[in-house]
Amino acid sequence: MNSKLSTPYIEAGKINAGMPYLEEDTGVSVSSYEFMPSWVFYTPVVLQSLLLAVRYGDIRLPLVANPTIFLSGMVGESKHDILVLAGPVAKPWISPFISLIKTQDSLDDQDTHAKQELEKANLTFPIVAKPDLGCRGVGVKLVKNEQQLKSYIDSYPLGARYLLQEKAPYEAEAGVFYVRYPNESKGKIISITLKYTPSVVGDGVCTLKELIEQSPRAGKLSHLYFPRHEDKLDWVLPEGEEFQLAFAGSHSRGSIFRDGNKYITEQLTRKMDEILADVDGYYYGRLDVKFRDIHSFMEGENFTILELNGASSEAAHIWDRNTPLKEIYKTLLSQYRMLFEIGAQQKKLGHRPASIKTLIGAWKEEKELMKHYPMTD
Repeated sequence: MNSKLSTPYIEAGKINAGMPYLEEDTGVSVSSYEFMPSWVFYTPVVLQSLLLAVRYGDIRLPLVANPTIFLSGMVGESKHDILVLAGPVAKPWISPFISLIKTQDSLDDQDTHAKQELEKANLTFPIVAKPDLGCRGVGVKLVKNEQQLKSYIDSYPLGARYLLQEKAPYEAEAGVFYVRYPNESKGKIISITLKYTPSVVGDGVCTLKELIEQSPRAGKLSHLYFPRHEDKLDWVLPEGEEFQLAFAGSHSRGSIFRDGNKYITEQLTRKMDEILADVDGYYYGRLDVKFRDIHSFMEGENFTILELNGASSEAAHIWDRNTPLKEIYKTLLSQYRMLFEIGAQQKKLGHRPASIKTLIGAWKEEKELMKHYPMTD
């Protein structure tokens, strides 16, 4: 695609700075499919997977597509364990982080230890705290000071690992779905999802609660935003002041997803080839990235990687409000066909898939742990 695509973007100092301007509402502010039960979309995927299992002789192939990642990143994978696979070429492109485990030590001791580790890593507030094991933005918080860090540690489940990561210097965010076959040196980007942080703008008259209710999209998702800001709902925002409604870039937490596939370029693909060739055993998944502005991002410049997600990743552009159901199914079925193909090649190379029993056990463990994470920002 043309890297010189002319696209105006949101100016610096604004929420979503660097992102292409959101198109005007056309009466469809929330997709008809965006919050439907997952079985509606994944039943065809399961049926196709059974057919592919017969074809290849192994239902477990998706669990070995990324052979260095636990269960290929289908479930139960550690963010820390994936990020540390990065070598000297890839590491500078990943937002710096540390990981810690909630122990039985006193809260004061754990807080002191966390601050010492942050200092060693040259990380300063604000930082992003997130579970090491989890998905869809569960338990992600923006930690602005020492007291909030202490509170996060206090609310975290015992024995579980968490990450403290640099808050990216950029506001713009995207999900980049990358696929590379084991016998090839070059991969391809099959999806870019632009992730917009939801916000409302004050008028000096209405309360935050009223502004949310009046918003075409936020008003339909007030059940997500009201609990998060219940101590601020009676605030009257000054005229022109933006208020951020969510922080975690997950549509299930209220972020706005838009199809960004027209921004896929050869330059960006080459840069991803260069970076991900230096992430041991990574062939399939979605990168969550922050970038300065859409034009430099298309050139493969001025961005940082927050997370590397594996086999369970979605080409999340399908949750654009204008994506038809047919396209959602087509995309999901296509990406899972590729997942099986890559897994089949990895198995031929000698990588052995884990058992279904291991998969089910990891799923149960993750599901139970997620119940105890702090509320998402």
